[in-house]
Amino acid sequence: MLLALLAAHSGFAQPSYRQLIAQHREAYREEFLKSPRSPLKENDLAKLTFYEPDSTYRVEAIVQRTPYEQPFDLPTYDGQKQPYVKYAILTFQLHGKPQQLAIYRSLQLARVPQYRNYLFVPFKDNTNGKETYGGGRYMDLQIGDIQAGKLVLDFNKAYNPYCAYSEGYACPVPPAENGLNVAIQAGEKKYHD
Repeated sequence: MLLALLAAHSGFAQPSYRQLIAQHREAYREEFLKSPRSPLKENDLAKLTFYEPDSTYRVEAIVQRTPYEQPFDLPTYDGQKQPYVKYAILTFQLHGKPQQLAIYRSLQLARVPQYRNYLFVPFKDNTNGKETYGGGRYMDLQIGDIQAGKLVLDFNKAYNPYCAYSEGYACPVPPAENGLNVAIQAGEKKYHD
């Protein structure tokens, strides 16, 4: 508390939205170097491209839990299947138009303590195959991000699956219900090797 007061009175400004997204993207790049299964090496990271940060793609969504959904097998681009369950429906406005996405929970990851609260939003939109990876993009959330039946959905943090960079990965295919009929010009763009 004392540090926050001192920072506020000593002229230190809070980071701008653009700076926060830059920090998020730097951490994202660093994750490729930490993962032993990463499809990218340090020299490849300069080829990652993103839309300019745009706070209009950061929206508040109403969360409608779906506690009675049955588990299902979500297909992956390499022909496998992974067990998931629909966790909730997200309803939000994007540029004045109503939108909806489902949010999923991996039943495999739910058994791993560090990923127990992990939620997954795979989606497709009208930029796929043009400006962004044709197989769709993903966003990660935590159960704790849901507060009072709402959460902040930030498409500036949308990222490509490993399949966008290399073959041989089991990347989930975004379900048809998560196809948005708009162009999401935010987040990661197509990778050009």
